[in-house]
Amino acid sequence: MKVADKVVVFITTSSKEEADKISEILLTKRKAACVNIVPRVDSRFWWQGKLDSAEESLLIVKTKESVLSEIVDLVKGAHSYSVTGIIALPIIGGSESYLNWVDDEVKG
Repeated sequence: MKVADKVVVFITTSSKEEADKISEILLTKRKAACVNIVPRVDSRFWWQGKLDSAEESLLIVKTKESVLSEIVDLVKGAHSYSVTGIIALPIIGGSESYLNWVDDEVKG
């Protein structure tokens, strides 16, 4: 099982509709094996020098590190935020059959 080349990408969006649109792009272009959408998260953050908050949606994307730069470009092109919240974390373990499935489904 090759684990080091898999990542989970977290992306926040302004709405469920925007999350749906971005997940459709990533899945259609085969840059993600799976995208979970958490329709409502309450976010707190610093923005333009002051504390702010927003109700957002969260995408949890299972993919390969090799397509991460493509994912960032695709998301930035479809996203409404000027500073797009995209972070990737390495997958250090998990179900071998699931991780093999991610390998099979992600192209590029």
